[in-house]
Amino acid sequence: MEPVRRKALVDAALRVIGDHGSLAVTMSDIARQAGVSPALAHHYFGSKEQLLIETIRSLLRQLRNDTVTALAAARTPRARLSAVIRVSFHADQFAPDTVAAWLAFYAEAQRSEETRRFLVIYARRLRSNLLADLKVLLPADAAERIAEGAAAMIDGLYIRQSLKSAPIGIEASIALTEDYLNALLATASPSPRSEKGRPHRTTQGQMT
Repeated sequence: MEPVRRKALVDAALRVIGDHGSLAVTMSDIARQAGVSPALAHHYFGSKEQLLIETIRSLLRQLRNDTVTALAAARTPRARLSAVIRVSFHADQFAPDTVAAWLAFYAEAQRSEETRRFLVIYARRLRSNLLADLKVLLPADAAERIAEGAAAMIDGLYIRQSLKSAPIGIEASIALTEDYLNALLATASPSPRSEKGRPHRTTQGQMT
């Protein structure tokens, strides 16, 4: 039962953080949402801080797994770029509770070095996944510039989703990012490697 209850507590933490819009929640709040006692929650995680760290680990792990699966199904560098974009706006990642939790963790990163480290892992992983296939299509300098711009656009659209008065839908977010990418790919000089292709590549690194 331990893995089941640990997951239930992580899922409950995500919901409670989403409802509150911040990390100012208690272990009792999370335990109540999970249907267990606060003592049991402390038994599995030791402290609220450790449960919150496991929650952000879980978000990153799911995003990584979804990316690996999507990249494995793509057959060309351009298709893999689209796969990365679509995964970034996947329905699970775009759920209101998940969006609110990500924003809460970004706020916490201003105070917590450990939280900041996990968010840096996310940013580096997104950039690396975009850059890997852009470098096949474009010279290195253009690939770097477009990867930075696409990553910033993905993050910006994600943050705008939190503005409930003017949310941006999943398909609209994907279309805007694809339009940005297509416009820059059309004006950039192709890389000499783009005609040769290269072996399939998936997302970088493993969860620490």
